[in-house]
Amino acid sequence: MQGVLQPLTPMGFSVMRMSAAGMMRSAGLSVDPYRGPAGFVAAGGRMYADLTAVVRSKKLRKDLPQRMQIQGPRVAAAVERLLTDPRFSTQPGLPFRPRSMVRAAARYAGPVVAGTVRALARPDAARARAYRIASELEHHTTAPAGELPAAERLEFVETVPRDVLGRRMTGLIGILIGGLGASDLPRALLGPYAEPGDLDAVLRGMPHNPTTEMDLELWRLARAAEDVRDVLLVHPPAELAARYRDGSLPDIGLTEFLAKYGRRAVAEIDVGVPRWVEDPTPVFAVIANYLRVTDPEQAPDRRFAQAAAEAEAKLVELVERAKPRRPVRARLAGFFMRRARAIAGLRELPKFCSLHGFQQMREQLLAVGAELADRGLLDRADDIMFLDFPEAKAAVAGSDLRELVAQRREVHEREMRRRHVPMVLLSDGTEPESELAPRVTADGALVGMAASPGVVTGPARVIVDPAGAHLEPGEILVAPSTDPGWTPLFLTAGGLVTETGAPNSHGPTVAREYGIPAVIGVPAATTTIRSGQHITVDGYTGTVTVTDEPVSVG
Repeated sequence: MQGVLQPLTPMGFSVMRMSAAGMMRSAGLSVDPYRGPAGFVAAGGRMYADLTAVVRSKKLRKDLPQRMQIQGPRVAAAVERLLTDPRFSTQPGLPFRPRSMVRAAARYAGPVVAGTVRALARPDAARARAYRIASELEHHTTAPAGELPAAERLEFVETVPRDVLGRRMTGLIGILIGGLGASDLPRALLGPYAEPGDLDAVLRGMPHNPTTEMDLELWRLARAAEDVRDVLLVHPPAELAARYRDGSLPDIGLTEFLAKYGRRAVAEIDVGVPRWVEDPTPVFAVIANYLRVTDPEQAPDRRFAQAAAEAEAKLVELVERAKPRRPVRARLAGFFMRRARAIAGLRELPKFCSLHGFQQMREQLLAVGAELADRGLLDRADDIMFLDFPEAKAAVAGSDLRELVAQRREVHEREMRRRHVPMVLLSDGTEPESELAPRVTADGALVGMAASPGVVTGPARVIVDPAGAHLEPGEILVAPSTDPGWTPLFLTAGGLVTETGAPNSHGPTVAREYGIPAVIGVPAATTTIRSGQHITVDGYTGTVTVTDEPVSVG
């Protein structure tokens, strides 16, 4: 769901478990503080949700395939096939204690409903409150200044997911539900008066989204770097990053940018992954891509402003179209569409501000790792990312875990090379999705899931790692998956094709906001499509058509 296909480090997985446990404990549910909910399982270092009990539940399985559509049609079809598998015969009862769920719901229901109503009634005030909560969250997830003993550093790392993230995120839930509801309700209210893609068009150029604000800020930084254009275009991003770190690169304002956005990275939910502030190589690659934009009409800020203007015009058009036959529904739809544009962009805010805590935890863990390396208990500081949290505590207490770290690092590096990651997996290693027939239209078009409306034809650029990626303006980005660390590439992309993804995950959502056509869930897209091939991406039908053979690309 997060668009992360690479394996998590053991510490990254451990922190995610602790964060989930903290959220559930804040709801009054009893879970192991280190292992987290029972539904988290690892396979090849990837985090999966264990649906076995849900598939076997007679009450919960009835509409499960429909609910799984959010993960894409092939995932839903694979799950539907499992319902006929005798190994998943139904069992009575529910896979959870209803009393516990009711108690948790009762704890949240009042504040969430009140927050949703307030957000819809007074969106400006709701945004101000959301930013205030985010600021408080960042304050409470900032590590104490100065040198600390290793045990105290680990205590801070334990406190952030246990006591801060779950409890303080609660205040944002009602605001986010208000924004999401306002985005979805117009579809039902307008019915046949909204054509496919109309409502997605209303969500283009969405304001108040930290991810799009970051991308546009990076564009402005690139514009301000014209004086050193040749340096930034000629030298490889990794070399530029090294020069930036040693202070030999002219100042282009990157320090200020990283002070705010340096917490981000690809696979940023993994605390074991270096942030941009540590290695800005991907940032320099994006700056070079932006500097290649020479057509003023293709300037990302202009395209974003145009998308916003078109969204406002489409909103008015839809209301006027429905008003003669559905006057009340048309006015309600207009109300909710305006509220969506006012607050739905905040959906990225919780993750963005929580990443401050992740960065702070990472810094403390690396400091502990450095101390353990000095004591001869680890070989290097980042070895600590190949321990889970209880093991890190044991290492501080004197356990030599270097052999365990070496084994895990070897497995992790091997898994990083894995190109195919199953979306649905059985515990015997089989992949139900592989039993489905490939989805190809009669004319040979690849079939995925429509994620952002529009049709575009252009040269493909297959990218499996955005670090140092070269993307010419107008090229269609073809990737395994995307998360916020990829989205700066979207500002100059002509379209997007991914092998995986959910319609509400970061990549498709940002693609809709930027107004670029996107098709997700195209199996083996990065191996079927080759860089330089001209492809047509149809974001209405969810198809990708290869129109010619590949040509050479730089």
